[in-house]
Amino acid sequence: MHVWKKMMTAAIAITATLTAACTNTQAAAADTASTAWSVPMQQPSTGFEPNWSLDGFAQHTLRQVVRVTTGGDSARITLSNRFGRTDLRIASATIARTDSGARVHQDTLRPLRFHGNDTATIAPGTDLTSDPAELHLAPLEFATVTLYLDEPTGPATFHAQGYATSYRAAGNHASDADATAFTETTHSWYYLSSVRMSGDAAAEAIVAFGDSITDGFGSDNDGNNRYPDALADRLAAAGTPRPVLNAGIGGNTIISDSPWYGESALRRFDRDVLTQDGARTVVMLGGLNDIGFSEVDLPTYKPNPVVTVEQLIAGYRDMIARAHRAGLRVIGGTLLPMKGAEYYTPTSAAKLRALNEWIRTSGEFDAVADFNTAVADPADPERLDPAFDSGDHKHPNAAGYRAMAAAIDLNTL
Repeated sequence: MHVWKKMMTAAIAITATLTAACTNTQAAAADTASTAWSVPMQQPSTGFEPNWSLDGFAQHTLRQVVRVTTGGDSARITLSNRFGRTDLRIASATIARTDSGARVHQDTLRPLRFHGNDTATIAPGTDLTSDPAELHLAPLEFATVTLYLDEPTGPATFHAQGYATSYRAAGNHASDADATAFTETTHSWYYLSSVRMSGDAAAEAIVAFGDSITDGFGSDNDGNNRYPDALADRLAAAGTPRPVLNAGIGGNTIISDSPWYGESALRRFDRDVLTQDGARTVVMLGGLNDIGFSEVDLPTYKPNPVVTVEQLIAGYRDMIARAHRAGLRVIGGTLLPMKGAEYYTPTSAAKLRALNEWIRTSGEFDAVADFNTAVADPADPERLDPAFDSGDHKHPNAAGYRAMAAAIDLNTL
């Protein structure tokens, strides 16, 4: 009996040691976690092309692919029900390394749990982060997150302009490695607001904050050639990879909220920039829609009050001050040329020139990225260079986004 007690005591001690070691390992991983991908959330709307946000989901499997800008050996996702009207119930969830399209690598498919549970309930107006799941990814690799939504969700919190294919299947296919069941697609992201990677040393994140030019309008679906993507590629090629997080929303303005284009930059700045894990630098680019929307009488551009340059400068100053109080560096991006676009007028052109002059010369930013000069037509600086024009005379194409990324001095980040 005495020997048996000694053996039990030793076993308990070993178990305690292993448990402590596991806990310490998880804590260390959490300490080095970096947000590797994120996207701002929006209220459900018809958006720019067909999407599933207004109808939501019921007995559907939703599969979404994202490119992480920092690697690691475990992943956590955050799901958002920020604009939901009812509880969001996750019946099951998985994560895996992407193969191609909706296919994933079978040997990397992992269940996602929430506080140890396979299911989760997310109350309206709240977010929920999963437990860590083992997943080895290098910087700039792709992860696939799959959610099975059994009960009707109602209208879905989403990000309208994903420029990435999301997939849907009827029934529960969260653990499928193949793509056979995923017969429906859109180019929006739903509920998924971030992916965090743990295991590598935590890196200081760069947040690109702005409107559709940051979001990537005019880039290629599934091409990952928005300007923040091109900046992440530059940093990796220079041997200094860092998380680059895209906080752009198409149509967003500095001053006004919109049912289509999200809460104003002023309202969402803290949530979408300052609360990001490890954020060190923000690149700000906005104001073009504030300037242009009032020049055009379109229902989708409303509310479109006349906004002065002084109001935009005041908005910038407010966000710069908040960023500096939080310890972030602030890079100011000049607004792009837009001659030939639907809201180019003598009035809007004069405002654009005045705002750009302030961005370049005020000294209120820690550095300036002169995007305007980088993509302007040498023969007419108020136009986009035709080689960089996506076709609407205000949004760049993939080559234009690479030129924007090249205009950022990496030493200022």
